[in-house]
Amino acid sequence: MSRPLDWNREGRIWPHRDASRFVPVGGATWHVQEMGEAGSPRLLLLHGTGASVHSWRGLMPMLAPQFQLLAPDLPRHAFTTGHRPDDMSLPRMAASLQRLLDQTGFQPDIIAGHSAGAALALQLALDHGFKGPIIGLNSALRPFPGPASQLFPALAKLLFVNPFVPRLFSAAASFGSEGERFIYRSTASHIDAEGLACYSTLLKNPHHTKGALAMMANWDLPTLQTRMHEVANPVLLVHSDRDATIPLEWAREAHANLPTSQLEVLHRLGHLAHEEAPEKAARLIEDLAAQYLTPAA
Repeated sequence: MSRPLDWNREGRIWPHRDASRFVPVGGATWHVQEMGEAGSPRLLLLHGTGASVHSWRGLMPMLAPQFQLLAPDLPRHAFTTGHRPDDMSLPRMAASLQRLLDQTGFQPDIIAGHSAGAALALQLALDHGFKGPIIGLNSALRPFPGPASQLFPALAKLLFVNPFVPRLFSAAASFGSEGERFIYRSTASHIDAEGLACYSTLLKNPHHTKGALAMMANWDLPTLQTRMHEVANPVLLVHSDRDATIPLEWAREAHANLPTSQLEVLHRLGHLAHEEAPEKAARLIEDLAAQYLTPAA
């Protein structure tokens, strides 16, 4: 049986450890990081599949002077534990996240989501009444086309229920620089050594990789796609022209399906653009907040 990552062992390399705390909610324990001052606009940061709060390591200090920040590890990812496999569907994950927000008293004014985190932000808006602006960073909002839309979730589910697959995947990522090569091949992003060390630690852990597979197996993007016309929030989709994970054309399609969206294209960056160039992501978030959030009196 695979063991979760240990905060006092693997977590020793995690950026901004002093900003971390653990929040029990029901039978789960969430790892979250917090920065900024109370009274500032509240910004919720949602990472993508297979990542963790380390994804925001460059961005959070840039945004802390202007925002009160909360960034969680998503269910069954990194140092968040206790969620069941059937909690990993998009609606159930949004419901779990809303319980965390209720427990902490953190009700966001604005949400930034990377990749699948953007889909989670839209689900919060649709199911739980979030009405503020949403910024999707290289958003994963489009199902795979044709038969692949059924094949890939089914394949992920098959891999998830096979107890050997997460171990094999993690073992393969632990040889030499394979983790770094995997990150570049799948994202076309060049990131710093600190980020690579965190991703390598995640990829080597079967408990984490099983959580990522469970998320993929239960992620129902076709249903979300049919509801995009209901989204009334201001939405800014930021997408990189070299993203090797989510093609720019898919972002353009999502933009066409979201009635209140804008699309901003970043050049010469990959899927992890917010890690490659956090200053660009920070500027876009600050501009969106200035456009839609009323300053406190």
